[in-house]
Amino acid sequence: MTRVFRIVRKPYSKKPLDGEGSYLFGGRWSSPGTRLAYTAEHLSLAMIEYFIHIDPDDPPSDLAVVTAEIPDGVSRISISPKRLPSNWRQSPSPPELANIGDRFASNARGAILIVPSALAPTESNWLVNPRHPDFSKIHLRSVEPFDYDARFFK
Repeated sequence: MTRVFRIVRKPYSKKPLDGEGSYLFGGRWSSPGTRLAYTAEHLSLAMIEYFIHIDPDDPPSDLAVVTAEIPDGVSRISISPKRLPSNWRQSPSPPELANIGDRFASNARGAILIVPSALAPTESNWLVNPRHPDFSKIHLRSVEPFDYDARFFK
């Protein structure tokens, strides 16, 4: 069993793994129109991944941390940094990365795509495909209020 984490605004915590955010806006690993829920293997990584998108002059006051459990038998595909283009960490991200996530979601060969974090490349983000049959095996463990320590904003 692997535990993964996701920081979301409270209104989105009711269906935190439905992939609605990536569907609407895309992300490093997906284009708009593709449903993938971005989670992280550690709470600290989830915090960093969300934090880089916060406006420091107007941080949200309605955050929640979602914890999900992924059983070992849930299908997954892992991509190592060696298989990625040399510029995979740049921002904005190269379109090849979104193509990888789009193909993963449409081919439905796995429920989880494990990818390296551009912010902490020795750690991984776990992208959840909510349309894969194994998605039903993933369990939300908790949704709890979350606040960043004020020192993050100094």
